[in-house]
Amino acid sequence: MKKFLLSGMIVALTASFIMSCGGKNQTQGNENLQDSTDVAPAEKPTLYGIAASTTQGDTLKLMIDNGDTLTIDVTAARENQKLFGELTGGDRMIVLTNVEKTVAEVVINQNMLLGDWVMPDPIDGSSEIGIKIKEGGIAEGIEQSTISYRTWKVVDGQLEIVSIRDGGGQEEETNYYDIIKLTQDSLTYKNDEDTFEYSRQKPREQYGNDVDLESSSLEDFIM
Repeated sequence: MKKFLLSGMIVALTASFIMSCGGKNQTQGNENLQDSTDVAPAEKPTLYGIAASTTQGDTLKLMIDNGDTLTIDVTAARENQKLFGELTGGDRMIVLTNVEKTVAEVVINQNMLLGDWVMPDPIDGSSEIGIKIKEGGIAEGIEQSTISYRTWKVVDGQLEIVSIRDGGGQEEETNYYDIIKLTQDSLTYKNDEDTFEYSRQKPREQYGNDVDLESSSLEDFIM
């Protein structure tokens, strides 16, 4: 009788061990399955390129920097007021698209974004201050005494501007702005704290030999 009891206990322990191992392996398999499906969403690409001359309506033909030409629907960007500047053939564009690179969410005419932008000095209004947005991601201040602009770029459809404030040592400050308006003569962007409304700076009048001077006469030399 003892032999039968001992054999039964061995069988029961063996079965328990096998079930325990099987359950553990199954749990590990489920964990691996869960990890494999937990994939981060793909980032939306930002494309840089030249608008083709065949661009018309709500279809942008974009020759991107790697040489490919893409056909991008800009209907959503236009309807959501995220189309900044004109779709001018030959102009350089910055385009935030869907993952498939077929639909534009934000379109920025880089040619129109570049330039010298000014607004009245909020302190006294007698002078103009502003920012220069230059090729190569370079930003500079215009008559700015308290801030020095360093760089700019477009990140996820927002305008990123890096600057250094007076009295802050050499510590860089990075701010992100939503572009609200961009035309040939105006630029507006804002964040939660500030709104900047600029006009394109007009070239200063040059005075040369074409200025009319009062002609002298003999009477001017009579004492």
